[in-house]
Amino acid sequence: MNIAVLVSGGGTNLQALIDYERQEQNCPYHIAVVMSDRKAAYALERARNAGIPVELVGPYAVLGKERAQTAGKEEKRAAVSGRVLEVCRSYHADGVVLAGWLTVLGGELLTAYTGRIINLHPALLPEFGGEGMWGHHVHEAVLAAGRKESGCTVHLVDAGCDTGRILVQRRVPVLPDDTPDSLYARIAPEEHKAIVEGACMLAAMTERSAI
Repeated sequence: MNIAVLVSGGGTNLQALIDYERQEQNCPYHIAVVMSDRKAAYALERARNAGIPVELVGPYAVLGKERAQTAGKEEKRAAVSGRVLEVCRSYHADGVVLAGWLTVLGGELLTAYTGRIINLHPALLPEFGGEGMWGHHVHEAVLAAGRKESGCTVHLVDAGCDTGRILVQRRVPVLPDDTPDSLYARIAPEEHKAIVEGACMLAAMTERSAI
């Protein structure tokens, strides 16, 4: 299965996907393209180092500087989503993996790839999801709520935000002296396992639907 991986940051989860594809002889997916909505995302460098094509799909890249500066949130999201769909089609992507991707997607992309887009979220959904819940904001909310456990979730993407069907969850304890940084450090290795597991599940689901 050809997958498009969407990233916004450092790309450690992308690296886990790259490493698994390189090391596992029977890896069921192939990373066809990596897209980012942020020009400075180090994940793009990881992709280039692995010889994977990269595409910038942020509002400035898609709309141009002047239009992007005046466009509203929904216009930007629609433009990014439309461009992601174009790139997916041009690289013959069968599925889409959001690995630390921050822009909320919508429009025809969700219709064209129904049941074939997965997202990694740094908490145990359905708790601590939705808009504004990303990165350290999630870990801060978990600690503020006094939870004894946290982790990560891979789920199918639907028209909501972090509301799709859960495929994978991995759990870690929350310790009494945890900070957002220490909690993230404990969850990150589990994210790397979960994103690979989710991508393999997506490949199996896509294969079954094609039969």
